Amino acid sequence: MGSPFDVTPDELRRRTSLKWRTYEPDVLPAFVAEMDVRPLEAVVDAVHRAMTTGDTGYEAEPTGPQGTAYAEAFADFAARRQGWDVPVERTRLVPDVMLGAVEVLRLVTGPGDGVVISPPVYPPFRAFVEHAGRRVVTAPLTPAGRLDLDALDRAFAGARAYLLCHPHNPTGTLHTADELRALGELAAHHGVRVVADEIHAPLVVGDEPFVPTTTVIPDAIALHSASKAFHLAGLKAAIAVPGPAARDLERLPEIVRHGVSHVASIAHQAAYRAGDAWLDDVRAGIRANGDRTAAVLAERLPEARWDRPAATYFAWLDLRATPAVVASGADPARLLLARGRLAVNPGPTFGEAGDGHVRLNLATAPSILDDALDRLVATLTR
Repeated sequence: MGSPFDVTPDELRRRTSLKWRTYEPDVLPAFVAEMDVRPLEAVVDAVHRAMTTGDTGYEAEPTGPQGTAYAEAFADFAARRQGWDVPVERTRLVPDVMLGAVEVLRLVTGPGDGVVISPPVYPPFRAFVEHAGRRVVTAPLTPAGRLDLDALDRAFAGARAYLLCHPHNPTGTLHTADELRALGELAAHHGVRVVADEIHAPLVVGDEPFVPTTTVIPDAIALHSASKAFHLAGLKAAIAVPGPAARDLERLPEIVRHGVSHVASIAHQAAYRAGDAWLDDVRAGIRANGDRTAAVLAERLPEARWDRPAATYFAWLDLRATPAVVASGADPARLLLARGRLAVNPGPTFGEAGDGHVRLNLATAPSILDDALDRLVATLTR
């Protein structure tokens, strides 16, 4: 069958999604969170069957015989992969992870309340919190990329919720059970609710396990989706999962689930049901690409600093000490685009702690990654 990453640049450039249509053809895109993979056949078959049979209506109501199909597929996946007993009947479908996070924040906070985020973090966190009419409060990660309990203690004094990124994007950090336990105790002390974006949870690529937030923090609520792990971002569906002490989802307006695409739900269910082997191959490919990146940087650009991620398919690169950045004082992402025709995510978009950093997407074919690394090294060693 080969690797899911057995896909050529010519095939990829026929795609019309954001990754392959944002820049000119001579720019190699290694920025947005889209994987360069062949789709899972079970998903292709499921979507094809839905289209050919006309199964393109509305998602089933939760009280109907198929109303918990998505939750059941996710629960089976979580039990197999993470040993997690998901409370199916208490979950709720939401249009996608970030819109779901907004709806949950509206349940647990009021207009103008503070919501804490920990930069460097996924840029839409700030935008979506503000869209929800809440105030952004920051508690940056430590220099080692871990949760900073002292910073969180200060931030929680003026907040009502914490939007946790787990695994953390862009650093790939997995929060440990002890860290989550300490976070939960601190949040309870301040009356702060934890809402966790766990969209990258299936993409563990190191030796550390993923610990679901709601298994450690009883009143937390987590958001999950098959979209990132199975390359289904264009098929929007997600699920909100409450901790054992969280009852807020019972108040989630029924209209929220109306934003869930039925065809997307079908695709995600197929991925959760039949995607284990495909996902294992993807994770192996990401690990191999991480090895490749580490070797190239060590040999050809030793001034670059990078801590290998425990999860996700990103390399969060500190390029402040590289020759071209030192000589020019320029943002490395601008240099890479202008001189190397390589598009990466600029570090400052993730918060002030991202100055001098870039986020490089590793979820691609080895030959494409080699091209990206060649461009990166050639540009930054000038």
